[in-house]
Amino acid sequence: MSTVTGVSAADQTPGPDGRRPMQADQASTGRVGDRLFGGAATVSGVLVIVLVSLIAIFLIVQAVPALMDNSANFFTSRVWAPGGEQPAFGILEFLWTTVTASTIAMALSVPVGVAVALFLTQYAPSWMRRPAAGLVDLLAAVPSIVYGLWGLIAFAPVFKPVQSFIQDKLGWFPLFAPTGISGGTICFIGVVLAIMVLPIVTALSREVFDQTPTAHKEGALALGATQWEMIRTAVLPFGRPGVISASMLALGRALGETIAVTFLVSALADGNPWSWSLFNGGETFASKIANNASEFSNPNKTGAYIAAGLVLFVLTFVVNSIARVVIERRKAFTE
Repeated sequence: MSTVTGVSAADQTPGPDGRRPMQADQASTGRVGDRLFGGAATVSGVLVIVLVSLIAIFLIVQAVPALMDNSANFFTSRVWAPGGEQPAFGILEFLWTTVTASTIAMALSVPVGVAVALFLTQYAPSWMRRPAAGLVDLLAAVPSIVYGLWGLIAFAPVFKPVQSFIQDKLGWFPLFAPTGISGGTICFIGVVLAIMVLPIVTALSREVFDQTPTAHKEGALALGATQWEMIRTAVLPFGRPGVISASMLALGRALGETIAVTFLVSALADGNPWSWSLFNGGETFASKIANNASEFSNPNKTGAYIAAGLVLFVLTFVVNSIARVVIERRKAFTE
């Protein structure tokens, strides 16, 4: 009997499972690798859950004592004096500034990012797509401090006339009422954050749109659809879950951005009258904590800032949870 690589022909006889012995050994090795990879993935997933849970537990344990001693309403008060004999602190100003600036950022960045992604995947010539996509990816890698310095030095003088124009024309509306602040207003911070998160929305949306099945697009065109009708009926429905994911990821960065906002924001003095105007100053959760890290000198002060951080943690967690629910429902609907 002839042999192949030292194995006799008899040893090559298929077994009961239809596989030759060498194939069975190779498959067994593959199954071991699959089990190792599956185990490693499971451990990684569990580790992430444990880390997030431990962070949440730490924040709660550190924040509860300070909240119990707080003499002001934590959610509706603007006072911030956690170091006195009767600590009093509230997060209304931080919550309004954080949510409003992030909302402005998303309202500006998502439509522009989706439009740029559609242009790169559906309209741009082939010689332009790769260099333009590379530039977008490079913008996503720019550090936050660079955006902060650029906004402070280069963009602020450009935005100031725009802000003055809006105040002159729409100042009668409470959201655009003049406040006397010309520097780091909530609106200005929102625009800078929009520029920061725009590459994230664009890059992820581009990847999703580029994966639209060719058969779907060609089928729409074969039925007489125009280029835009094909995009509206084939590309956008396919990429909607990815756009939602990209938007929520960008929103998470906008909510927690620290360095750039710290550079740009105009903090309000104690006792400043409250205003709903987008052209008012204020501090976000992240900038307040970063600016006052040196005040972590006693448990009451530390607990107050950790309580503010806990609200930001919960806010980000809720946003991502809502995005996950929306995406799962969309997938179930399309399936």
